[in-house]
Amino acid sequence: MILEMKVPSPGESITEVEIAEWLVEDGDYVEKDQAIAEVDSDKATLELPAEVSGIITLKAEEGDAVEVGQIVCLIDTSAEKPEGTEEVKNVENVEAIQAEKQSTSSNQTYASGTPSPAANKILSEKSINASQVNGTGIDGRITKEDAIKAVPAMGQEINVEGRGSSRSKMSMLRRKVAERLVEAKNTTAMLTTFNEVDMSPIFALRKEYKEIFKEKHGVSLGFMSFFTLAIVRALKMYPAVNSMIDGKEMISYDFCDISIAVSGPKGLMVPVMRNVEKLSFRGVEAEVKRLAIRARDGQITIDEMTGGTFTISNGGVFGSMLSTPIINPPQSGILGMHNIVERPVAIDGKVEIRPIMFVALSYDHRIIDGKESVGFLVAVKEALENPIELLMDNEVKKALEL
Repeated sequence: MILEMKVPSPGESITEVEIAEWLVEDGDYVEKDQAIAEVDSDKATLELPAEVSGIITLKAEEGDAVEVGQIVCLIDTSAEKPEGTEEVKNVENVEAIQAEKQSTSSNQTYASGTPSPAANKILSEKSINASQVNGTGIDGRITKEDAIKAVPAMGQEINVEGRGSSRSKMSMLRRKVAERLVEAKNTTAMLTTFNEVDMSPIFALRKEYKEIFKEKHGVSLGFMSFFTLAIVRALKMYPAVNSMIDGKEMISYDFCDISIAVSGPKGLMVPVMRNVEKLSFRGVEAEVKRLAIRARDGQITIDEMTGGTFTISNGGVFGSMLSTPIINPPQSGILGMHNIVERPVAIDGKVEIRPIMFVALSYDHRIIDGKESVGFLVAVKEALENPIELLMDNEVKKALEL
């Protein structure tokens, strides 16, 4: 029996995906539920598992945009499992088995200088003859990477060390991020207001409680919980910042779904922490850790990135001193965190060295006035500089659940 595997719908409103990478080769024997491909949507990268066991025939190439419901491969379920083929117990074993297979295989089906299907498509788009490319794959096979690095010859070939270039197609996710950033700049009246925060009180709290907090809860007491809860407090004080425009109407929310910008293997991702107004310090830290790990491992789902009423972006982890973060549409506000640097500041008429962080609030001026934006950022600053009173109700151990 031949099973036709079709592209499943990764989420509402998504009509096509892109084959980012085939994890198997044409003619391989695959096990049921084995990951056979990675596909990019405009929101996330997802794995495509085999629906049954059998011999696979690929019907799409890497880089192809395929519609939801389109056939991307065939699986012959009547084919017997080749002798010596190790059973795939779980996803973690797939890459190891494939690597071993490639290193031990002596039945290479591609002759020297023959491009793989993905490489052939790239070379065709560049109008480069395969004979002009040196293959680095097994038995001289031209790989996808070889094709990406290949440059059309112009007259005499010149090889100047240190002046190479390469061309690669952006993933669907990266292209969507680019579109949304341009959309935010072009469709919102975006302004940014700045302030600075003395992080001394938070440093003191973390120094005293971070070890016992981690020992009890299994997560670190980081800066994100303080910032997130300070933002929730400020959003309640200035609800316009927790709103967005829909046509001629403004939608305001009585809940706080906070998006956090994190760096994943495919680029920027913005998963959402739901109902943060109900979370404690422990709850925020646990959720931040969970989402960061899922983003790092490429496991974030579309549902986890859908929605959000406000965004936090922490460029400080990369060393950023100051920036103007771009709004994450259709939201109306985003707070940028930056690195913490010891700076001289005036305290009660005296110069002291304090750990200072610059913060930036970018907002949509169409629905958020200057008074509200400045007031919001000042409220965040006040809570961070007086966390015991404003975020913990003067009960530190109770707030930290110690």
